[in-house]
Amino acid sequence: MGFVPNGVARVPAEQRLNVYALVIYVPDPLGRFLDDLRRALVPTCNPHAHVSVLPPRPIAGDWRIAGEQVELTNATFEPFDIVLTGIEIFPLTNVVYLELGQGAQQMYDLHAAMNSGALQFNEPFEYHPHITLAQEISAEDVKDIREKARAIWAAFDGPRSFRADRAAFVQNTMGNCWIDLAEYRLGSRPPDAPLEADSVIPPSPAL
Repeated sequence: MGFVPNGVARVPAEQRLNVYALVIYVPDPLGRFLDDLRRALVPTCNPHAHVSVLPPRPIAGDWRIAGEQVELTNATFEPFDIVLTGIEIFPLTNVVYLELGQGAQQMYDLHAAMNSGALQFNEPFEYHPHITLAQEISAEDVKDIREKARAIWAAFDGPRSFRADRAAFVQNTMGNCWIDLAEYRLGSRPPDAPLEADSVIPPSPAL
């Protein structure tokens, strides 16, 4: 599935697709737990837990221009906390996901501000911030997988919230991996510089 064990690799330009997304990663230990949970539900998955600010979309022109828009927009939003609540199913796609409680409105606001200019895209589904746990599963299996996810989530005694203070601009590749292009902080502080190397993250088609 295109996962690179050491997590960092250069991906030639000709292997990159015109498909980009903006995501907020879930830090450890919660992120590690969610990755393990997703693998327990879909063993073939190689996850990197995140909430999408902008689901996948094409971009006309240089991604750095869109990155400048991300930088400027991020500066107008202060960091905020995201609290994860229950596990639900998107009925049209049978995607099993974790719902957001606190922090959901900030995600809606951030998405609305970002989905314009160089980043504007008519998305096929109405935006709904979430963390994907299982997807591309058969209709007859989806309810059982949801119940398994709920049982594991209920037994988790770690933190169910995290601080959203930065967003990563990522690009998909022919190998169906997402690579980090740049990371930008929320708030008035200067954004981080673009990464020295493209970090390869596992495929996340439901960004």
